[in-house]
Amino acid sequence: MITISAFQWVPDFAQGQVRDLRARWALEEAGLPYRTRLLAMGDQDKPEYRALQPFGQVPIFEEDGFVLFESGAIVLHIGERSETLLPKDTAARSRATQWLIAALNSIEPWIMQVALIDLFYPNEEWAKHRRPGALEFAHKRLTGLSNALGNKPFLDGDNFTAGDLMMATVLRIMEDETAKYANLAAYVERCTARPAFQRALAAQLGDFKAAA
Repeated sequence: MITISAFQWVPDFAQGQVRDLRARWALEEAGLPYRTRLLAMGDQDKPEYRALQPFGQVPIFEEDGFVLFESGAIVLHIGERSETLLPKDTAARSRATQWLIAALNSIEPWIMQVALIDLFYPNEEWAKHRRPGALEFAHKRLTGLSNALGNKPFLDGDNFTAGDLMMATVLRIMEDETAKYANLAAYVERCTARPAFQRALAAQLGDFKAAA
């Protein structure tokens, strides 16, 4: 049985955003059953967990003694069992991987800069000076993404892939800004309307509710 680590509790603003959602969604798309290993406060810093995840983050993927961390690596690993996530066609498979990496490297860091300022430092003087520049750069990346998507349903055309899964989770971090691009807003809505996403989100929120 596959096990995914997740936090037992996070603040309200993080619920529905924690990155184990990406692994859960991938597993739902692949039709693979899994269970969760819920971490109580402080469990992520215990030596036995750090031996598996050196940074104390979630998720980790465990199956028959095999352990993997980093949500991107986990989604790609799960994708090996799902033609939806990673198509058999070599070129399409490479493009799916390309967009997954683009989500993590070219979009997420710039969105997270703004999100962290807004969540944790809104009243700091340095943050007030930094935010306009950070937001401007995030929008440059979102504009590039919007142009690349155009009027296609998904990043590689008609078919949803692991690249879309990752990109949609990244764009949800800053939905108010993403919504300023009509095609990106519709794209996120299209991706998250998938039954597999809805099941994954319900599972994550259900764990938080059970621990409340």
